[in-house]
Amino acid sequence: MARIICVIGNKGGTGKTTLSHMLCQGFGLLGYRAACVLTDVSRDPLSPNGRRYITADARNRDALAKVVDKLRSLDEWVGVVDGAGNRTDMDHKLYDLADIVLLPFRDSHEDIRAVIRDLDLFPRAYGVPSQWPSNLWQREAADRNVLRLMGNFRDRLLKPVAALSSSKLLLQKQMPENLPNPLIRACRGLGREVLDILEIDGGNEDEHVNYRIERLPAAETPMRLHHA
Repeated sequence: MARIICVIGNKGGTGKTTLSHMLCQGFGLLGYRAACVLTDVSRDPLSPNGRRYITADARNRDALAKVVDKLRSLDEWVGVVDGAGNRTDMDHKLYDLADIVLLPFRDSHEDIRAVIRDLDLFPRAYGVPSQWPSNLWQREAADRNVLRLMGNFRDRLLKPVAALSSSKLLLQKQMPENLPNPLIRACRGLGREVLDILEIDGGNEDEHVNYRIERLPAAETPMRLHHA
């Protein structure tokens, strides 16, 4: 049965769509069949051509139910449902059907306040620092803010996803055939971390990519689920 990952959060502009496509691309690179499921009515569907995953249009409740039911009937698939901002009722629905919930947030006090509320509201969700500064000084300052304001949630935070201008390539209607290596590495790393949380094998290395990313140590994976 497919695993369902929902990327939600009440605040808009936190990078939910970018994160959803990065995850799906990462899963594809790791050898898993993945579907990115669109629910935001303000966005248009993207072509699956050139992607390592399929795209699904579920911008109304009936379509969403059909897509989720279809995914649940498939073995060894991963479905990533891209939520939208300011839809609390829909966030609750997606939370209920998900195997794992991700709450992306950016480096701002407004985003941090919003994700703290959502982490309280959704106790099984994980926060994902998104579009995080790549400049060392800025990143250290951002990390200090998170530690100071979100210390109570440190076991529910994934590793930061760095800001990459190339990530916008994933959101083009027709994605380029070749993506920059930093973006590929970021997609693979994010996909591997989420697979570790779900206790799914990290997948196969892509023979066409000339680098390796080491599997995350268990101690660095927050709230890792252990077999009994």
